[in-house]
Amino acid sequence: MNTDREVSRHYGGGNLLSRLRAALAEDGADPDHPNMEALAPYDHFHGRGLEATTEVANLVRPTASDHILDIGSGIGGPARYFANRFGCRVTGIDLMPEFCDIARHLTQLLDLEDRITFEVGDALAMPFPDGSFDGAYSMNVSMNIADKSAFFREIHRVLEPGGWLALSEIAKGEGVALDYPTPWARSAGASFLSTPEETRRDLLKAGFEVIRLHSTLEAALASGARARASVARGEKPRWRAGMLLDQVIATQAGANVSRGFAEARIIPIEVLARKPAQSSPGAERDPA
Repeated sequence: MNTDREVSRHYGGGNLLSRLRAALAEDGADPDHPNMEALAPYDHFHGRGLEATTEVANLVRPTASDHILDIGSGIGGPARYFANRFGCRVTGIDLMPEFCDIARHLTQLLDLEDRITFEVGDALAMPFPDGSFDGAYSMNVSMNIADKSAFFREIHRVLEPGGWLALSEIAKGEGVALDYPTPWARSAGASFLSTPEETRRDLLKAGFEVIRLHSTLEAALASGARARASVARGEKPRWRAGMLLDQVIATQAGANVSRGFAEARIIPIEVLARKPAQSSPGAERDPA
């Protein structure tokens, strides 16, 4: 299987901007002049949306002088959040040209293009020199990458010494195999889940210090309960990007993930790691 092609087929389909504009208009927002609040339900593609982005941002809190990397930047919601909140520069990279085009368009509408750029590229061979970034984050991306060791080595390469890495991902649990489709894959052939311990191991092998690795399952279950309650009241849930991407499979994908969480088949995790300030073998600082 050509994994890149399968991933592109899953996330692609065209006309995403038209669907986004229609969704904004239905919400009562102006598609030609949206603000960040109006875009937030749609432009954070990962699980729990803006809520998860905020948690990751709170882990790292970059400064205005930092240049940070968004790996798997989608249509740019997290990059715009970071740049707007912290005043930092953000470069986003994504496999999908359509996503990058829309990310640039929305960023221009919000007058943030002086701080944010988006490039089409492969996370395993990024078009950046060594030591280009002060920090990096990636949210719900590694599940589509089979070679996690190569992924983490490439991130390590583009970070300057002392640079940080924040991850928000879905890890493999101890239950039976997950049902598909999911929000990140139509079939098991395009889904590559690692356990939390495998993630820790691969980060250490790549040369990172693992500062913190913890489960966010409780938050994910609570978010799902709030979403179901909103629907039961006839309201829209706060995070709706899944329906924007693929309305055909979104409901089933969401149900499969909810069941996977409840049955411990999958575990959402957040990770904070750091490239040592001096070259040294990977070392774990906090076993939590």
